[in-house]
Amino acid sequence: MAEPEFTAMDVRIGKGLRSLSRAGQVRIRGGRLELLTSYGSEIDSAPVQAVRASRPWFGSEDRALADLNGTRYLLTLGERDPAPGEPGPPAARRFIEAVRRAAGHGD
Repeated sequence: MAEPEFTAMDVRIGKGLRSLSRAGQVRIRGGRLELLTSYGSEIDSAPVQAVRASRPWFGSEDRALADLNGTRYLLTLGERDPAPGEPGPPAARRFIEAVRRAAGHGD
């Protein structure tokens, strides 16, 4: 099994005003973006080339929008995995960059 290209844990995944998972997981692996519940059940997935990831017009730097299969999800990504002593880039920006890299749209 291939190593994930991007993984974020403890992600709040919302659709509209409804929260689908308060401690979910976002994973890019094998050319697919997967949104998972805290128990590992799939909420949605799509080929990364078909996913549109962006920042919302408002809100903090830990939020990102992901459009999968015609559905828009609001992701609130925590800042869990930077190296000790280093702030690292905001989690939402890392997610958006990972989607673009996996889709072949940038370095």
